[in-house]
Amino acid sequence: MSEKKIIAVFGATGAQGGGLARAILKDKNSEFAVRAVTRDVSSDKARELAELGAEVVAADIDDAQSLGQALEGAYGAFFVTFFWAHFSPEREYNEARSMAQAAKQAGLKHVIWSTLEDTRQWIPLDDDRMPTLQGKYKVPHFDAKGEADQFFTDLGVPTTFLRASFYWENFIYFGAGPKKGPDGRLYLTLPMADKKMAGVGSEDIGKTAYAIFRGGTEFVGKTIGVAGDQLTGQEMASKLSEAIGQEVIYNYVTPEVYRGFGFPGADDMGNMFQFYRDFDDLCNSVRDVTYCRELNPELQSFDTWLTQNAGHIPLD
Repeated sequence: MSEKKIIAVFGATGAQGGGLARAILKDKNSEFAVRAVTRDVSSDKARELAELGAEVVAADIDDAQSLGQALEGAYGAFFVTFFWAHFSPEREYNEARSMAQAAKQAGLKHVIWSTLEDTRQWIPLDDDRMPTLQGKYKVPHFDAKGEADQFFTDLGVPTTFLRASFYWENFIYFGAGPKKGPDGRLYLTLPMADKKMAGVGSEDIGKTAYAIFRGGTEFVGKTIGVAGDQLTGQEMASKLSEAIGQEVIYNYVTPEVYRGFGFPGADDMGNMFQFYRDFDDLCNSVRDVTYCRELNPELQSFDTWLTQNAGHIPLD
């Protein structure tokens, strides 16, 4: 085995884990080695990581024994869950508990848990400003992750709590980008009013996580947000206009309207944007762009990200 310290990267073929795996593997002087943990070791992305020098292993985060095997001999781990694959906050919550228990049992020296706010700390379930979803959540894909933070803390797992931001890749893959209206003009529709929202290029999440692992114990117990910019909807529309060479008009709709758009997860996303809008100071303070750039000097601004990606945004 390599003398380097092994980081078990869960979700290694996804956006966050993949970014971390590549950041480590591209640093030939790294003190770390990558154990890329994935369900499908035969996928193209898994093979690419293997070619870059990763040890690729199969594991199922819903199987405790599988988790334990993936962590054997590791120094640290990056843990992430996959809400949009199943839309179940309870499943995420249980997976996080299993991860924390496996990390404790393996004696890991440093864990990064990719988490988000439990919005119910600020918007109780009986607060009718925002509808309650799935019986006991305000923003399901946030709340269960945030609630699960306690597992890592209570077990004494040396953990850094990493909070991501709105992925700019959502403009490419999730249908959140500009859409043509009946008048043929392009509209960016968001329920953010004039509030700034933190955003990030997904690759930078992994690069920042790598910086946290390099920093070691300095970051244990801390909550660190990742963001490359904090922008209003109008600012994003203006930058998109410049990047694609067509006018993009910012179309503010209320969260109520957004929740009614009907795509899978629209209610969850509508509540998320409302949380970002109504608690912008809270959300943006933990997602400090200046601090993030100190950790990751290659951090992309929205302009930088658009230079590389504007041509991939579908304009239909």
